[in-house]
Amino acid sequence: MAAPTKPTIPWKLRVTTSLLSLLLKASRRSNGTVNRRLFNLFDTQLPPNPNPIDGVTTSDVTVDATRNLWFRLFSPTTSASAATLPVVVFFHGGGFTFLSPATTRYDAFCRSLCRSINAVIVSVNYRLAPEHRYPSQNDDGFDVVKYLDENGATLGNVGKCFLAGDSSGGNTAHHVAIRVCKERLRFVRVIGLVSIEPFFGGQERVESEIRITQDPVVSLDASDWYWKAILPNGSDRDHEVVNVSGPNAVDISGLNYPKTLLVVAGFDPLKDWQRRYSEWLRKSGKDVEIIEYPKMIHGFHLFPYLPEVSQFLSHVNHFIVKQVAGS
Repeated sequence: MAAPTKPTIPWKLRVTTSLLSLLLKASRRSNGTVNRRLFNLFDTQLPPNPNPIDGVTTSDVTVDATRNLWFRLFSPTTSASAATLPVVVFFHGGGFTFLSPATTRYDAFCRSLCRSINAVIVSVNYRLAPEHRYPSQNDDGFDVVKYLDENGATLGNVGKCFLAGDSSGGNTAHHVAIRVCKERLRFVRVIGLVSIEPFFGGQERVESEIRITQDPVVSLDASDWYWKAILPNGSDRDHEVVNVSGPNAVDISGLNYPKTLLVVAGFDPLKDWQRRYSEWLRKSGKDVEIIEYPKMIHGFHLFPYLPEVSQFLSHVNHFIVKQVAGS
């Protein structure tokens, strides 16, 4: 069967992503700063809710108030004890620059993930670029993992811990995984990484970036802006935070890097970078499993009315169950 030439997405999703693209473009100033007042007008957010909704309760936990580092905790109510459940530390997308765990769409996604895989979800509110550049996001992510190492026993089974993230959050999850491998933690043991359409790149323009131009959220111009927002001054896109498998990549061959589930969308301009990441993992001696949704666009997993989303959640659940059973 020939590969699809256009993404198969309903008009509702086309309208939503087009409006989001317009908002993001209007909020990204040409001088490299962000019009947060404008963006926040449209970034609808939800408070935590201790009352069960569809079998999930939520609460916000402060890690460091001085830098507004906190996480939203999603706990399923169907289990006898949350302390026996695996813990998934999740990093949201948004180009390192926008959104939070309280953003309505991410609150809903993590709630769905919690319910579908029967795990405790720790959704991290990390500092945003360009006000806070690399490695602020990675520092915040690792500090949440350290917090769980010191305080997480009452939240879930941190000995069966997963890292996960979508888009730029998938990038952060990768770098936090490396940090965890290099540090000695007492109780947290990361046994898997779920990388959902991760945001990687490099100085080179790969074929998918040039060919796939209809994605309204991760165009070349938008991607370049996000990289400039997070990179240290004077750095180019072959920096280790961008080109994770390129000339400046961290050598992970000697690390106990977790087995990775890599989710790829067929109409994601970043997919060639994601495939390079998987090849690099294998060359480094690490296990990686790839699941591709050929007809989908970047960020499809955030729209539950798409039939592929239930398949996606089933794949993630299968991966987590398998890793827990084998740990």
